[in-house]
Amino acid sequence: MTPAAPSTDADAKAEATARDLAAKVTAGDLRALARAITLLESGRADHRAQAEALVRALLPASGTSIRIGITGIPGVGKSTFIEAFGLALVERGHRVAVLAVDPTSPRSGGSILGDKTRMEKLARSRNAFIRPSPSGGTLGGVARRTREAVIAVEAGGYDVVLIETVGVGQSETAVKDLVDMFLLLLAPGGGDDLQGIKKGIVEMADLIVVNKADGDLAPAAERARRDYASALHLLRPETADWTPRVVKCSAVTGDGLDDIWKAAEAFRKATGASGRFARRRAEQARAWMWNEVNETLLGELRAAPAVRRALADLEPAVAQGTVGPGEAARRILATFAGTGGGSNEGT
Repeated sequence: MTPAAPSTDADAKAEATARDLAAKVTAGDLRALARAITLLESGRADHRAQAEALVRALLPASGTSIRIGITGIPGVGKSTFIEAFGLALVERGHRVAVLAVDPTSPRSGGSILGDKTRMEKLARSRNAFIRPSPSGGTLGGVARRTREAVIAVEAGGYDVVLIETVGVGQSETAVKDLVDMFLLLLAPGGGDDLQGIKKGIVEMADLIVVNKADGDLAPAAERARRDYASALHLLRPETADWTPRVVKCSAVTGDGLDDIWKAAEAFRKATGASGRFARRRAEQARAWMWNEVNETLLGELRAAPAVRRALADLEPAVAQGTVGPGEAARRILATFAGTGGGSNEGT
């Protein structure tokens, strides 16, 4: 189905600007790619039409990479691993994009965004692109616009996209709706390893990698590999047509990095042959759409003047215990529905 033609001069201008920026991105202009992602991540209402037009322009050139999500507990060495793995892939002739999500402070709203500093060697490679982004309070270990950033880097010619999440947690699930392969990074010698990681995150993993398998930790890494390999036999695989594997590696020495890429290639071949790779991408696109519906509705609800007026009375009442949270929620939704579901109703 052909997209509708721009209905206003503003829409036409947004389309033209998006096409120009998209052409520069697909031509390999790194500054244009950075500007594109900045636009896609913008929360300004006047930027959304441009961002949507940009996604439309980039989509035909996207979808050719393998998307690998990488998570792990703090201290496991995610950044060190990603740099070593990325450099190994560059040496193989790949172009690697790293989208790293940093947690946003609930107090200041800021993020450190230090991943480019931690991956200095990879950042200097002409065939690598590193983009740290704030989570913006979005749950699930990824930023709200990470999906759109993936489209941009794929259109820019990067055939391997590594997405570093904020870390293992109760909500570390949204990344599964974003990547082709989910990699869980573990460190040996951390005590009771099998109890230290939530069962759910292990069940989600397509590949478990025990990092730091060098020096004095080498024996512990092998024990951890065997323990997790045994544990996986007790779990139902998350992805049909693929049996999760456990490998060990050293981001310092480079040992085992080739095994990880071979596993990724085997994963893509197995799921591609069965059609599951394409079906997962289609399911992810639908999940992306509904996530946008939910996020947009919540934003419209919070912005509606009538809702804000109702909240001035309802929030204190809920805090004081004179109105139940459920009743307050229903009143808020009824108020929003009464405005026509938007924020531009009359006063």
